[in-house]
Amino acid sequence: MSPVRRCSRTACGRPAVATLTYVYADSTAVLGPLATYAEPHCYDLCAEHSERLTAPRGWEVVRLLDGSAPARPSGDDLEALANAVREAARPQQRAAEAGGARAVDPMEVARRGHLRVLRSPDN
Repeated sequence: MSPVRRCSRTACGRPAVATLTYVYADSTAVLGPLATYAEPHCYDLCAEHSERLTAPRGWEVVRLLDGSAPARPSGDDLEALANAVREAARPQQRAAEAGGARAVDPMEVARRGHLRVLRSPDN
């Protein structure tokens, strides 16, 4: 017997990453992290089948997040990244006006975003 649990779907041999259970009284399908051990009335699903899971009409699917899984990027993450790139690309004069005066390094010749041009120590 293999120590890796496999997807319960027919003809799928991929490793299981999630467990599906049904709460018939509430017409709810619950998809959560892989259970610690296999139970007869639960279904282990691979990543592909767990993402494509749909429930019958009138049923609700509850997806429980796994705290150990990496979070997927959201629209807010993309917007924050775009704002950080815009801020880094602003010219130095406008950045000084917006954020107050910065202490100027005597070795610094020019600045562009987070990049600096420094004088040679010999000069």
